[in-house]
Amino acid sequence: MVAVLMGGISAEREVSLSSGRMCAAALREAGYPVVEVDAGRDLPHVLLKHSPDVVFNALHGRWGEDGCVQGVLEWLGLSYTHSGVLASALTMDKERTKAVYRAAGLPVAESRLAARAEVEAAHPMAPPYVVKPYNEGSSVGVYLVMEGANRPPRLAAEMPATVMVEAYAPGRELTVSVLDGRALTVTDIVTDGWYDYDAKYRPGGSRHVLPAELPKRIFDACMDHALTAHRVLGCRSLSRTDFRWDEARGMEGLVLLETNTQPGMTPTSLTPEQAAHCDISFPDLCRRLVEDASCDR
Repeated sequence: MVAVLMGGISAEREVSLSSGRMCAAALREAGYPVVEVDAGRDLPHVLLKHSPDVVFNALHGRWGEDGCVQGVLEWLGLSYTHSGVLASALTMDKERTKAVYRAAGLPVAESRLAARAEVEAAHPMAPPYVVKPYNEGSSVGVYLVMEGANRPPRLAAEMPATVMVEAYAPGRELTVSVLDGRALTVTDIVTDGWYDYDAKYRPGGSRHVLPAELPKRIFDACMDHALTAHRVLGCRSLSRTDFRWDEARGMEGLVLLETNTQPGMTPTSLTPEQAAHCDISFPDLCRRLVEDASCDR
């Protein structure tokens, strides 16, 4: 039996519920008996009650993909999908992820961590720049401060005490999924504005062009960089790495933004589209993740 973890307690709960339901349906289609689990603080008790053979982790955001649930599952001795404790914790910390990128020679935008009080008092770097939590996903809590802004942003109360400030990387939004050690393809994400939470998850919020229409050297660099990021971060089975590319600067305009160890599995998500482009159906994608589940790495 496969227990599909979904929902949870993070800011990305609704996205996770959508991902989880879609994955549960696909696994049933693939022939697996499935139980859907809305992961709350009683999760260990619920999992011991169901005693699944494999846990399919469809959680998003803090607690679900930052190494915490992965640690619980290892403590319980349950095999689970996606990356292990270390890679999950590392990729959720955007600044530490970028330190690993830099050590591997991967291109990144200038960034640093700053206290929210410092950010609100004065521009922490010359605009344009982006302010965001250093440990959330799905563009939750992202502030874009454009050139000419008279004052720094006023951050919402739920923003953490420490935030990430990153030089704004102009250009096209690109992404590459890696599955079982293979880069699938490059997607060009086309929006009318910032690729924010609404653009990611609202039907019609963005348009995905795949394979992306790019110069071959840029396309190949994205594929190679995504594979390198997957490897040096210690990811398992599946990951997705996001890029920005400024066409005017050629290869120097390509930077990595972040790597996601548990890409979304919603109707508008990028990884299922890339898998389908490579003739991997959604049930087959979910099956592959289950077959690669582990409890010791």
